[in-house]
Amino acid sequence: MSELGPDPISKMVIGAAIEVHKSLGPGLLGSAYESCLFYELSHKGLNVKCQQPLPLTYKQVKLDCGYRVDLLVENCVVVELKAVEQVEPIYEAQLLSYLKLSGCSVGLLLNFNCTRMVDAITRRVFNHPS
Repeated sequence: MSELGPDPISKMVIGAAIEVHKSLGPGLLGSAYESCLFYELSHKGLNVKCQQPLPLTYKQVKLDCGYRVDLLVENCVVVELKAVEQVEPIYEAQLLSYLKLSGCSVGLLLNFNCTRMVDAITRRVFNHPS
């Protein structure tokens, strides 16, 4: 985990997402926003992994089920990007599942298909059992 912890990291991600959205606006594919957000966060000196594989552990066996986190920032914040008309509850469920599987406690769901980025950010916290 980063020395900064997840809260300052998530604030940096949100700021970078707003910057990307101001520059590009809505209407592009999610992969374009992902690449630009990766660039912005890397440029700020953050450790960012793109399309990070996320195995599922079942009965003490790690299984590769094809799950991939869009961006994993400083190994503590999961970022899922969308470019959709409306954020569906399944996207939030996906984010919570990724938090459970990754061991991370903070996740951001960012929908770039919006007029104002600040209105399209969902932040979730998952408290892992001790």
